[in-house]
Amino acid sequence: MRKMNKLWIVTFETFLRQVKSWSFVMLILGPFLMLGITIGAGYVGAASGANSSNVAVISSQSTLRKNFLKENSADIDKKVTDEKVATKKMKKDNLAGYIVLKADNKRVTAKYVGTTSLSSSMKTKVNSFLAQTQQQLNMSQAKLSTQQLQALQQQPKLTEHIQEKAGTANLGKIISFWITVIMVYMVLITYTSITAQEIASEKGTKVIEIIFSSTTALKYFLGKIFGVLLVILTQILVYLVGGWGAYIFAENSSLTKSFVNQYQSLINSVMHNLLSVNLVYLLLGVVIYTILAAFCGALVAKVEDASKAAQPVIMLNLVAFFVTFPFQNNVDSIVVKILSYVPFFSSYFMPLRLINNNASTMEIMISLLILLASIILLAMYIGKIYQGLMLQTDDSSFWKRFKRGLSYK
Repeated sequence: MRKMNKLWIVTFETFLRQVKSWSFVMLILGPFLMLGITIGAGYVGAASGANSSNVAVISSQSTLRKNFLKENSADIDKKVTDEKVATKKMKKDNLAGYIVLKADNKRVTAKYVGTTSLSSSMKTKVNSFLAQTQQQLNMSQAKLSTQQLQALQQQPKLTEHIQEKAGTANLGKIISFWITVIMVYMVLITYTSITAQEIASEKGTKVIEIIFSSTTALKYFLGKIFGVLLVILTQILVYLVGGWGAYIFAENSSLTKSFVNQYQSLINSVMHNLLSVNLVYLLLGVVIYTILAAFCGALVAKVEDASKAAQPVIMLNLVAFFVTFPFQNNVDSIVVKILSYVPFFSSYFMPLRLINNNASTMEIMISLLILLASIILLAMYIGKIYQGLMLQTDDSSFWKRFKRGLSYK
């Protein structure tokens, strides 16, 4: 029990030290700050440009103006009802222009006066209103019978039969692929560097000798790994909760609501691909790279080399990252199938297959079991030789220290 307590003491000490650091706080807050700045800038821009892009609708016939505003209220400054007021506001750049509506017994007309051209959407609204009102006026003047009016009011009908949203599905796969591989790459880069420096900073110090005299190197090593794992889980949890909150906000915000509604099926497709077993591959991928980074951190000659400790792991991560690109549209390749089972590569390639519905449940389970077994075996082996690695202080070459490290029992 006391040995287990020491394991968890190391775990939580590592976890608390990492989450209290400014680098972790900025890592967590960075995406939300960028999102907030983007949305804030959008609101400010929309607010500042709202009045200057609005138009006024003016008419001596109040019924005609009310009918137009009843159907078209967006981008209209309803307070302006006079041409003189509209002209003053235009000079102050508080109004883009004004529309004057007129109607007599024969014709409905509209005149636009503005500092800029009438927008295409507003022009469509005005033309539609004019056509509808003119049609009503024409029918009134023609004095047609009820049957004739009904015949004239018949409208064409368009029906759509969508069999499969192939275009949306393919775009969803492409977006999901890029988000997944970039997310895996960024998280791996971050935590392999953190872990390597965490281990390397204790290299050859008196503190590590004292620690090894009170607990086993295996438990201390596992405690470090578990601590970093808790940090990763915390970050993923914060991103999931924050991401869901951002999505709810976007659904209800006037600035983004129309965009979300327009691309709802695409967003659902991407979210389905991300919030799946791909998260498990992300987590396990980070764990196995973290263990390897800890091994590299223990191999540095001195504390001053801590910044270089993660370079071998980062290079391996880069290779796995870039190798996925040629196979983005070729998931049936034998290379993709093989690498989806290979540790250090499966966190990239199996999600690629999952996004394209190219892997069965059995294949996923086998891949996960191989990855999980590799993590356990690698952690146990490095934990056993960890003390010998950490107590190496000679300034020999990396490869000599690497060979010597593998020889420890």
